[in-house]
Amino acid sequence: MTTQTLKAEKPSLWFTLAASRESGIVVFIVLLVILVSLRSGSAFLSFDNFRDILLNISILAIVALGQTMVIITRGIDLSVSSMIGLVAMMVAFTIKANPELSPVLAVGLGMALGAVLGSFNGLLITVGKVPPIIATLGTLSIYRGAVFMYSQGTWINAFELPQPFKLLSKGTPLGLPNLVIFALVVAAIIYYFLNYTRLGRDIYAVGSNPAAAEVAGIRVQRIIFMVYLLSGLLSGLAGVLWASRFESAQTNTALGFELQTVAASVVGGVNIFGGSGTVTGVLLGAFLLGIINNALTLVRISPFWQLAAQGLLILLAVVVDSLILRRVQRTLTVRKTA
Repeated sequence: MTTQTLKAEKPSLWFTLAASRESGIVVFIVLLVILVSLRSGSAFLSFDNFRDILLNISILAIVALGQTMVIITRGIDLSVSSMIGLVAMMVAFTIKANPELSPVLAVGLGMALGAVLGSFNGLLITVGKVPPIIATLGTLSIYRGAVFMYSQGTWINAFELPQPFKLLSKGTPLGLPNLVIFALVVAAIIYYFLNYTRLGRDIYAVGSNPAAAEVAGIRVQRIIFMVYLLSGLLSGLAGVLWASRFESAQTNTALGFELQTVAASVVGGVNIFGGSGTVTGVLLGAFLLGIINNALTLVRISPFWQLAAQGLLILLAVVVDSLILRRVQRTLTVRKTA
């Protein structure tokens, strides 16, 4: 065995970075917390503040987990914000007309509506052969237009919603806000699904190499349809929770939210080119975005910089993924020729 072979087999910094993306995010979060606490004082480190951060990112985490499965299969769902808005409006109108309706049924209704909307996206992409970015960009506008048509431009306000529905996201039965519990339960289910089921493994296989997955007997188009359905289902859940938490449904509900879900996913280590990503990374990515937005507010920096920070993080994550992929491919080539 030659010295060159030994060097080729030694794990490089890039392999270490690729294998410990979540660790890097944790380090970055710790450094950010220290810097912000030095600037803003004890207010940032208070229990109430971190509770607010968790509340603010709970819905984001739920939708980002759906977005993650789409991105792993080399797709993207830009319509999540409009699905949230449409489901929130339809469920709020239903609750207003039927105040005795159980919050559990409201959640089921919202998830069913979201699944239908997500299925339409999936059909456009798998049957219609429309590129994901074009298909979901189109439905983003269609679903948002449907919000205006359904509501006739009117809003549902807090006094029109029954108290049990409002408490759906505000109760604290286990010492944690219901919103946080919803997010943790969804994260646990998606974690198990992706790591311990055949369908979950098929999602990664399709994203890594669609052609090879097809040869291996995986029904690629069915998997792609499924991830868009799941993205819609989770967006539907988010729509119900959004209406409950903010005690209203408006025509601009969740407007622009799709950027945040993509940011949470790719910053959390989901490869924008498909094939890799973890639930833990997505949760950390959402938490990082929550800390940044909270910190900018505490230090009285314009909210417009929040969007700039999200865009910068997306670009940085994509660049890192590209560099890692290039380095990995180069290292593998060296190993084969050594």
